[in-house]
Amino acid sequence: METVEQSLRHLDEVTGALEDLAAALGDADEMGPVLQAVCEQVIRVVPGADVASITLRASGGGYRTAAATDHRAAEIDGKQYEQGDGPCLRAMETGKVIRVEVETAVELWPDFTTVAHDLGIGSYLASPLTVASDFVGAINLFGFGAHGFRELDEKYLEMYTVMVETTVRGTHRYLQAKEHIAQLRRAMESRAVIEQAKGILMAARGLTADQAFQELVSQSQRENVKLHTIAEKFVAEMSAEPA
Repeated sequence: METVEQSLRHLDEVTGALEDLAAALGDADEMGPVLQAVCEQVIRVVPGADVASITLRASGGGYRTAAATDHRAAEIDGKQYEQGDGPCLRAMETGKVIRVEVETAVELWPDFTTVAHDLGIGSYLASPLTVASDFVGAINLFGFGAHGFRELDEKYLEMYTVMVETTVRGTHRYLQAKEHIAQLRRAMESRAVIEQAKGILMAARGLTADQAFQELVSQSQRENVKLHTIAEKFVAEMSAEPA
């Protein structure tokens, strides 16, 4: 049972963890480091946690471990993916925090529990993580002891997960928008060089716009190279000064 003084000290630790996570979000240029920061800080938030990982539903089906504080977490996650069940997948499926006693875990997932035990893990706690329709997963915590985590640990994880979902959602949208803009820019640049190549062909060979475009498409198909790459190569060759 925590004393009031211990609880206050831990709240300071939780506050520090959230501040460090916020700093990581502010510097984010991609999601990988953000998820790694989530893993590293959740261990500070939940006292019984020794190892953490994040499972995400893969876009092509199945699951993947997007971040982990220890290779053992990824190994344990992998066993869950093989079996199609386990604490983290159960959390994702039910939308509820899963806190599992060792004895219960043996009954539910004997193979998974054997692998976890061999790696020194004896306690499991997982919380569903929903940031967006394409960003669904779970925060997974593992303890070296067979304590099964406490109800208070569960509450700490629930609180942390709510904060993560709220803050990461904004970062996720920002990164999506940034990638969309980059894609549009690349598309515009590709279009511009294709139009330039068409113009050169029209002037040099007396072709119509459609004929020039078809010439580029035919070369792209023959060489099995993307159209904009063919156009860039052609423009570069025609722009080069004669030796």
